[in-house]
Amino acid sequence: MAVPKKRTGHSAQGKRRSNWKATKPTLTTCPNCGQAVLAHTVCTACGTYKGKPVRLKDQAAANEVKEEKKTKKSTKKAKAEEGLNETPKAEVVEETKVEEVKAEEATEDKAE
Repeated sequence: MAVPKKRTGHSAQGKRRSNWKATKPTLTTCPNCGQAVLAHTVCTACGTYKGKPVRLKDQAAANEVKEEKKTKKSTKKAKAEEGLNETPKAEVVEETKVEEVKAEEATEDKAE
């Protein structure tokens, strides 16, 4: 086993450890509430991480909002499908052409 021949002095030990020092933790701002937060940690004020809720209470609230959005989208899609099924675009175009032809015939009859 290796054993040092002489003891390291206080000065040499201090010079060796001169670069071994504590650093300040980096702070960032929370995108949700704007409070200063340690980097890569959950915000203690609002409970979000990278803009997403992490706490169980916040997750439940976020899930409710998502469900409301889904139901709104599904009702909009259903209404749109109902509207398309009732009056297809092709029928509307044919009806307008028939009305235009009738109008032209009426103007020709009046002109004669």
